[in-house]
Amino acid sequence: DKMHSRVVGVGRMAGLLRPAMPLASNVHAHALGSRSMTVKVNGDKAEIEYAPCQTYKNDGPATNWIDTTKEEVKAALKQMVTMRRMEIAADLMYKSQLIKGFCHLYDGQEAVAVGIELGCTKKDHIITSYRDHCFQFSRGDSVKRILAELTGREGGSTKGKGGSMHMYYPRNNFWGGNGIVGAQMPLGAGLAMGAKYLTNKGLPRGEAPSDAVCYALCGDGAANQGQVFEATNIAYLWKLPCIFVVENNKYGMGTSAAKAASNEEFYTRYDPLPGLKVDGMDCFAVKAASQYARKWCMEGKGPFVLEMNTYRYHGHSMSDPGLTYRSREEVSGVRKARDPVDKLKKIVAELGWMTEQEVKDVEKQVRAEVDEAVEFSKTSPFPAVSEMYTDVQAENPAYIRGTDGVYGHGTCEWARKE
Repeated sequence: DKMHSRVVGVGRMAGLLRPAMPLASNVHAHALGSRSMTVKVNGDKAEIEYAPCQTYKNDGPATNWIDTTKEEVKAALKQMVTMRRMEIAADLMYKSQLIKGFCHLYDGQEAVAVGIELGCTKKDHIITSYRDHCFQFSRGDSVKRILAELTGREGGSTKGKGGSMHMYYPRNNFWGGNGIVGAQMPLGAGLAMGAKYLTNKGLPRGEAPSDAVCYALCGDGAANQGQVFEATNIAYLWKLPCIFVVENNKYGMGTSAAKAASNEEFYTRYDPLPGLKVDGMDCFAVKAASQYARKWCMEGKGPFVLEMNTYRYHGHSMSDPGLTYRSREEVSGVRKARDPVDKLKKIVAELGWMTEQEVKDVEKQVRAEVDEAVEFSKTSPFPAVSEMYTDVQAENPAYIRGTDGVYGHGTCEWARKE
């Protein structure tokens, strides 16, 4: 096909578009936010331009282009649309009092989860904070099980016993879902240590390869925790294949990063660890950074830091309206200029792999799937009372110390008898 180019809108990179590859059949640019995005298409394969990463103690990816395929792009779109719809459903269910307790939503940050997954494999480990629903989904669990867990039902991801903050999917190396701020970071270092140990049949203290890595994620609020610095320190000393990801959504609970952090450039904070600052609203920018950091770690160079420049639309949790420390105009402004789902839709359009109607069909299908999951979360039975005593240990024992034999689990000689 005759190669051609087209620029839509004006951005800071307009007029600076790179020349197309010889194999490319189409080169397009589309205005996304404040810059022009460019794609190079060759059949069912393409390259997508993304905003350059800021680097610290490393050179960063060699180019600002990332490879993709038609299959990958379509799957990423459906996954991201599903995440958004699932979180909106959780919001409505919480307000209808179908969901109790803590609930932290991820809408606005979906590109981080999707992009990380695009840059790794299910052999790699992921551990995150209590804002975990979308990673539970990206690791392979279903919307039905996730929403049923939120309503405390037997059909939930952890049989209705974990709730919003404690979801796990061990078959694909997802380890939660952690309710204590920052506590997942040293656990992530431990998972990375395990990966290095198993690869080398022992733990070399210096540089040694690993066939898997761990992504340990926290927010900008947790990034100030002492245990995060302790984890990054030991990870550097032992050259552990751990990627520490700071999801900087600008606010730790109700406090802006500017008021809470002496250094807001989180990708530079854990010196001497190298880092990248990434457009966390672009799943392909995240993919590129994920791949780069993963390769760094697998080669035995030690840990790496990724700061994701992102934003949450909801408050910190459902008890936080999210508008006492920021304005409606700020939130709507980010939605309009940087929304990750809209950005991916525009990229899909420029690639020419889906029509507008096909995108709407995906959204309609997702809406139906999530609606079905909502109904399942309402009708799945609550767990039996006996389930309170299962999964306490790896194998359920006949007796658990400290129970009274009547209301507890198991019996002992001194237990009160009816």
